[in-house]
Amino acid sequence: MESRSRRRLGWRPPRGARRRRDPGADGDGVDRISGLHDDLLLLVLARLRSAGDAARSSVLSSRWSDLWRRLPELYFLDRISPSALKAALAMIAVPKLSVLHIADPDCSFYDAYSAADIASLLHTAACLDPLELSITILRVDAKDGNIIELPCFAHATSITVNVRGRINLTLPAQGGEFPELERLSIGFCRIDTGALISRCPYLRVLELNHCRNDGPLKVHSTTIEELVVTDDSHDPRIRSIDIVAPVLKKFRLSTRKHKDFTMSLLAPMLENLTWNCSVGYPNSDLKIDEMWFVSHLESKEESCCIVLRLDIRIPKYPPSYEQKLQKIFQFPKFSVLELNIETCGHVYGPMVLNLLRIHNGTRRLKLATNQLGVLFYQQNVSLLFQLRGEECTLDCPCDQPQNWSSQNILLDLEEVEMENYKVSGHEIDFMKLLFRCSPLTKVVVELASYVSIRSKRFKEICNLFKANPSVECHVYHKCGKEVMCA
Repeated sequence: MESRSRRRLGWRPPRGARRRRDPGADGDGVDRISGLHDDLLLLVLARLRSAGDAARSSVLSSRWSDLWRRLPELYFLDRISPSALKAALAMIAVPKLSVLHIADPDCSFYDAYSAADIASLLHTAACLDPLELSITILRVDAKDGNIIELPCFAHATSITVNVRGRINLTLPAQGGEFPELERLSIGFCRIDTGALISRCPYLRVLELNHCRNDGPLKVHSTTIEELVVTDDSHDPRIRSIDIVAPVLKKFRLSTRKHKDFTMSLLAPMLENLTWNCSVGYPNSDLKIDEMWFVSHLESKEESCCIVLRLDIRIPKYPPSYEQKLQKIFQFPKFSVLELNIETCGHVYGPMVLNLLRIHNGTRRLKLATNQLGVLFYQQNVSLLFQLRGEECTLDCPCDQPQNWSSQNILLDLEEVEMENYKVSGHEIDFMKLLFRCSPLTKVVVELASYVSIRSKRFKEICNLFKANPSVECHVYHKCGKEVMCA
């Protein structure tokens, strides 16, 4: 009963009662935190990396009420209305900020920012003259106007502006240069990239994320070393890319191909190229030949070599917009070619040989065919015999020219990996051609699940491997178990 009574609200120990000493207290009653120098207090508040938390610390002491206004680095990371943000920025007492970071994670809690709010925010940020500026606004209601001037930031070395809305960023008619800017990231805005780059004499890194422009995306710069372009929405905006960058070393492009997409790239010092390209419009695949088209392309650097990955198929309907693969982009000097082919029963050897001719420096080929045979086998065993051979009619253009398997061409292939290998007649012919025309050192074959190791064609592959003892050959079942050729 006594313990319960002591828990009652307002209970106090009787006078004279001995209190337990707090091990963390000095016992002299002195507020040592408030006695710290302002510079030390500012360092403490800066570690919070939140302007909101720094302002709320004023409840600890009246002396702290204005300290947050003097922070050289301000991070607005909480939900904040446009009016509250404007009022907070007006209270800043630092003539020149080191960092101004504004990121509204969810504008749905408040009214969306208007075009006037964004224009006012950029103007206020320019007056604060930060060295690093980052503004991310997820939702903008631009019904009352969408043309906003991007002011000059005289001392900024890094600028990020991501504004989701129908915003057109323009530059001042006079002046408006960024004399010290080295890193620039623009997202979800319409802007003239050529005019912007011309006002950044020391720009080294440029990121353009889902930016729109009326003409080609133009990147002409003698200083840019790293370029990132992203336009992978379902409605691609970029139709043309024009790059002239003599010191560009790293370029990453992720896009859904527009039906009129073209790209011109002049970058003699380019070392790291990553390109991820998907189809942006129905029936607009990149054309390899009369039958085969590329639906997805990816080029990237892995383990000090450039890998080119292609998803290849025969469209169900003739493409409405045909563009040849070689005309879209001048391929880098890739040494690894990875192909994922939806064969649908067609011969793919001639098409793969044409791809290898694009760049004869390919050292490694990884080829995986579709799994349609497995799916049909699970549904209807009677169709299995139609899929095993995967033979086409004599007049099918996929098997042209008819003498493709007897050609003698010089290839640089050293390693070949075949996945879902069905041991069909044309696949054996293709394998024989690779052995005959390439200095192979290693071949790995993963059989389709329904292939019998007792079949004549499997024995034919085994005989081919045995006839080339200098080549390291491995054959695996779909389950991953290695099969020894008898």
